[in-house]
Amino acid sequence: MLDYLIINGNVLDGSGAAAEALNVGIQGDRIAYIGTGSHPARHIIDAANMVVSPGFIDSHAHSEFTLFADGRAQGKLAQGVTTEINGNCGLSAAPLSGEAKERREADQKEYGITERWSTFGEYFEKLNARGLGLNLVTLCGHGNIRASVIGYREGEPSAAELADMKSLLLDALDSGAKGLSTGLIYPPGVYSSAEEIIELTAAAAKKHPSVIYATHMRSEGDGLIESIEEALRIGRESSAAVHISHIKTSGEENWDKIDKAISLIDDAHASGMRVTCDRYPYVASSTDLDVVIPAWVYAGGVQEELRRLRDASTREKIVSGLKSREDKYWQNIYISSVTRPENRWMEGENIFDIAAKLGSHPADAVVDITIKEEARASAIFFSMCEQNLRRFLALPFVMIGSDSSVKSFSGVTCSGKPHPRGFGSFPRFLGRYVRDEGIVGLPEAIRKMTSLPASVFGLRERGLIKMGYYADLVVFDYGTISDRAAFKDPFQQPQGIGNVFINGGPAFSDGHFSEKLNGRIIT
Repeated sequence: MLDYLIINGNVLDGSGAAAEALNVGIQGDRIAYIGTGSHPARHIIDAANMVVSPGFIDSHAHSEFTLFADGRAQGKLAQGVTTEINGNCGLSAAPLSGEAKERREADQKEYGITERWSTFGEYFEKLNARGLGLNLVTLCGHGNIRASVIGYREGEPSAAELADMKSLLLDALDSGAKGLSTGLIYPPGVYSSAEEIIELTAAAAKKHPSVIYATHMRSEGDGLIESIEEALRIGRESSAAVHISHIKTSGEENWDKIDKAISLIDDAHASGMRVTCDRYPYVASSTDLDVVIPAWVYAGGVQEELRRLRDASTREKIVSGLKSREDKYWQNIYISSVTRPENRWMEGENIFDIAAKLGSHPADAVVDITIKEEARASAIFFSMCEQNLRRFLALPFVMIGSDSSVKSFSGVTCSGKPHPRGFGSFPRFLGRYVRDEGIVGLPEAIRKMTSLPASVFGLRERGLIKMGYYADLVVFDYGTISDRAAFKDPFQQPQGIGNVFINGGPAFSDGHFSEKLNGRIIT
């Protein structure tokens, strides 16, 4: 007897094929029946006029610590997400030693995490003990490796240090990480050369031929083309697959670079390279506020950054450079989260207005906030073009990634005004861009959220509705699915998601969470 039988649904299997009227049965953690007949089952779910698809795979997540702090994963489950790819932009849960471990203390304390670990093996063991509400896949962060070995200083690693970095990377891959990620606008990745990354990635690809090189590139605006060329060079010389994180053309002056950007990737495909990208369906990005400060200020770590910002002469040098920015630039940067209670009023406000209330220039306000928040303030940046967003989302090699950490609607992760992409990316893509604007057909849209990321990141027996595959499934109403999360009010459930199953277990049904932690670590 089946545990669950989903009847009368329009099944999109994730391959890109057209929908079929089929029933889907679950037994244990697997899909045990696909057909048009009836079959005995303990629970029947009538999916009439609904779509049944594989669970959505968030190809770009940052939940290493939030999922550990609160495994319920409500913000993603409500969207139909059943699996996340973590460890992006050079930051992962491990390895953690030396200055890397010191740097992450603030994150762990913020979320009340008392456990500590150094390796992926230790992290996986402790996360399993806590339980997780969705499936976790991870990359290994280059920032973790570099900071663990040489800290946050500028300069190239010595031969011995590079050997130590390779050893940490190979250990991570042996433990189940799927590849190497870089964050080349953040310390310490910003100080690394292409040659360093090629050395590491080549060593990884030699032992693990399916390894992925995922990159938050050095520039997504002024240096976009050069950055894509560098990413492709790293893939070509290391023999690794390349995955470009949150592909975009940032800044109005760079919007016209999209044709060249796509052409470079198409040429790489034609040469036989494996190249994919991810993107969230919004024209605003989000990251640390201090990303607007010159990279040389970060050298040596947070305390050195803060020391420079507090030094009068150095501060003047920094501020004078930032003051060349126009008012519009500051009006398009919004504070999303702070750590100090006295600064909560800033959340959801833009830097231009915050500076006016403080009686200062926006450049001074950014420096003051960074100092007071000890470089832990986050911000949202409106800098992208709607037309380019549609073009990227429609590309066959672009999958959907929220670029967000999982949060819940109560508890320790429910704070601030985080980017609404963490609560609405997948329903927004399906509702606004697929159903309403028709940028791609629904079968192709589902493929981009299921079998495409599953194949790229090596998720065996997932991403398709197929006999014997893991029962990660979503039932949704295509006519009503939409996001409701807003920049001023992000903690809102989307509508149109009926049921979510993870590894055969119910996780979400008609707006209600089962609170069962059915997720697994996938290695």
